[in-house]
Amino acid sequence: MSRYIDAFINAFNGSLDWTWKSILFEVPWYQNYFWGLILISLLVWGLEIVFPWRKEQSIFRKDFWLDGFYMFFNFFVFSIAIDGFYRVLNIAYTDLGLTSNSLAIVNIKEWPMWIQLVTFFIVLDFVQWFTHVLLHKFPLLWRFHKVHHSVKEMGFAAHLRYHWMENILYKPLKTFGIMILGGFEPEQAFIVHFAAITIGHFNHANIKITWGVLKYIFNNPVMHLYHHAYTLPEGKYGVNFGISLSLWDYLFKTNYIPEDSGTIEIGFPKDNEFPKTFWGQLWYGFKKRS
Repeated sequence: MSRYIDAFINAFNGSLDWTWKSILFEVPWYQNYFWGLILISLLVWGLEIVFPWRKEQSIFRKDFWLDGFYMFFNFFVFSIAIDGFYRVLNIAYTDLGLTSNSLAIVNIKEWPMWIQLVTFFIVLDFVQWFTHVLLHKFPLLWRFHKVHHSVKEMGFAAHLRYHWMENILYKPLKTFGIMILGGFEPEQAFIVHFAAITIGHFNHANIKITWGVLKYIFNNPVMHLYHHAYTLPEGKYGVNFGISLSLWDYLFKTNYIPEDSGTIEIGFPKDNEFPKTFWGQLWYGFKKRS
């Protein structure tokens, strides 16, 4: 038991120390997600200001500061708090005889690095697409995912407005995705992570981008706006589930883009009754359903 406690404490302290060093520019630039997140956010926000899709939307849109808080809470504060639990879980897996190669169906270590990165990106994106579908399909999971869909005006920071419980589902499944690749995460994986942050920010931004024919591969703000639509097609529990790639939605027929004016209402039925504060949203999913 002491081994697990030590692992938890070491992981927590390590994450806290790494974050503090990132703030002080004491880590390699390509691993500095703190300032990387800020830089990407400022760049995308700047594009929103210069090239707004919905011109009537304020620069400091509705819930701008709440979404900004969520962005740092989910990306850093919660990550620091939860890292210890995942370290303990990894040790428990090892004790059970499960290794990073236990579920491997392909070994990509000998492939050219760019192919490794592309494979890593595609596999992780599919896992996240599948997880996203689950969040919409099952009522219990949807109660937590409602936090993300409670956004009433779309902007870059809405990307990371989500309930921390989503990590409980996303992280193990993403780990599974890595394990089927032989548990291998390329040293250059920071390229994939920064790309995912940038694409996610763009998809939620007040910018009209469709990427031309590449829209069938990459997600975009027009497509993702309809994912947040208040009114969904009859019989659908969700559409356009893509995270970075739209490919999966076109393959599995969950794509839906009837027009591109950007003027649709977003949210969900009775979202006016949904808590408006961070703490209210944090506890909503745990409350007994009426």
